[in-house]
Amino acid sequence: MRKLGLNGQILLAAVGAVALGLFAHGKQADGALYAANLVGTLFIDLLKMVMIPLVFCAIVTGIANLRQHRQVNLVWKTTLLFFATTTLIAIVIGLGASHIFKPGAGLHLAMFADAMQQFEARQLTLAEFFTQFLHGIFMNPFKALAEGNIIAIVAFALVLGIALVTASERYPHLLDLFEEGMAVSMQVIGWIMRLAPFGIAALLFKLVATQDVGIFTTLTKFMLLVTGTTLLHGLVVLPGLLYLITGKNPLWFLKQARESLFTAFATSSSNATMPVTMRCATQNMNVKPEIAGFVVPLGATVNMDGTALYEAAAALFVAQLAGIDLSLGQQLVVCLTTMIAAMGAPGIPSAGMVTMVMVLQSVGLPAEAIAILLPIDRLLDTVRTAVNVEGDMIGSLVVQHVTETRATG
Repeated sequence: MRKLGLNGQILLAAVGAVALGLFAHGKQADGALYAANLVGTLFIDLLKMVMIPLVFCAIVTGIANLRQHRQVNLVWKTTLLFFATTTLIAIVIGLGASHIFKPGAGLHLAMFADAMQQFEARQLTLAEFFTQFLHGIFMNPFKALAEGNIIAIVAFALVLGIALVTASERYPHLLDLFEEGMAVSMQVIGWIMRLAPFGIAALLFKLVATQDVGIFTTLTKFMLLVTGTTLLHGLVVLPGLLYLITGKNPLWFLKQARESLFTAFATSSSNATMPVTMRCATQNMNVKPEIAGFVVPLGATVNMDGTALYEAAAALFVAQLAGIDLSLGQQLVVCLTTMIAAMGAPGIPSAGMVTMVMVLQSVGLPAEAIAILLPIDRLLDTVRTAVNVEGDMIGSLVVQHVTETRATG
């Protein structure tokens, strides 16, 4: 009998974990939950352990190697244009669906008064958020590395990569060191992925077994709306753009990306999934390391299609709950603020809830209403994170196709 591959093991483990989680829901299963928490936490911690050296080395070598191929300007422009386009499409889908289906109609904020009284959030204006975001980009690189501040790490790696480019051939050994660091990180990832079926199964079991399904009743319509539109973006829009630009079969892509998508769904973290995403892009899809090393880490930081769609839809949902009709100008503000918020959201579970306060405040909506979304955020986070990661991999394929076409054209 042919040995089951890693993708098959992950799929089998995920299905089994969901079934066991449903069976254990509402029952005394402290021992099983402890074991699941232990295994799941270990898996995520292992991924985070290798994430920082991988990201740092990948961006530095990616910038330097792209410059050697005289394609750095084209890669920059293509990457940012693709990310901005897909994020804007996601926001429009979220706003449009909320207008059509009106998930907040008929509900009242008063019914969530207790939850809102217990929720405390810092009120950030757009100017304050932008200032805080810029302040978080440029900081002591050693502090950023120690704290795992991914945005600051990306910024410093970009600067260091550009410095190596401008230094020409004066520091070849330093560049070799970063390239070897990336290769070693990828080797460690291969070891960690042997634990993926166990880690993903543990995370899904805990998620299904501990969620309070009763509180979801009044929010079902909104959950279905967000999940449906996110899947529309992930299964139709992004694969459609991939096919239109590169001609690659969407089914081929989904098959090669399964490992990363399952990990993103289970961990709800773009950053924790990044090592797996890099592995899928370079080994399964044959994306050049210098392309993937630039696009994927940058995408995990600024390319958050699923998060942008969710926050745009949630803003209109809260407005409907509050009985407020947002003007066209206010909706444009929501679009702009959502793009900035999605770019600034860290790739960790439920990170969108942090920046959601800014989106609500940008158009005068009560930030306290974010408490309404807290009970369902963790479940919705699984799907939107998978779409965020999918966008990073498709972006790397698109960028490689455009650069190769321009080089041969």
